Formats: sequence, structure tokens, C-alpha cells
Amino acid sequence: MSDCLNLAIGRRDLLRVLTVGAAAASVTPAAVAAAAPQATNSTKPGKARYQANSPEVQTFYRVNRYPVK
Repeated sequence: MSDCLNLAIGRRDLLRVLTVGAAAASVTPAAVAAAAPQATNSTKPGKARYQANSPEVQTFYRVNRYPVK
């Protein structure tokens, strides 16, 4: 009966196993969420976000022009 298994687990070994398990558990849902297709609403076209002739865009380019040499 002296051939019993030595199940003495060190504190650092336990911490290492828990850390690796937590990292694996946190990476898996992120990868699944990134691979999931995004739902799109094709019945309603979205509003154009960039409008070159809007007053805000014109003011931005007017204010940020380089000085003429």
C-alpha cells in the first residue's frame, strides 16, 4: 500500500491551471461572437453618413487649409 499516488498540488500549480482555464474560457465566447454574422436590416437603407456638401464638412476644410506660400 505504499504505492499511493502523491496528490500534493502546489499553490503555484493550482494558480497556473486556474489562470489558463480562465483565459481559455474568456477567449472562446469572444471568438464565437466575432464569427457570428451581423443582422442587417435591408428593408430600410441607412442614411448616408458623409455628405461632402454639408456645411460642417465645408467649414472643416476651409478652416484646415494649408496657408498659401
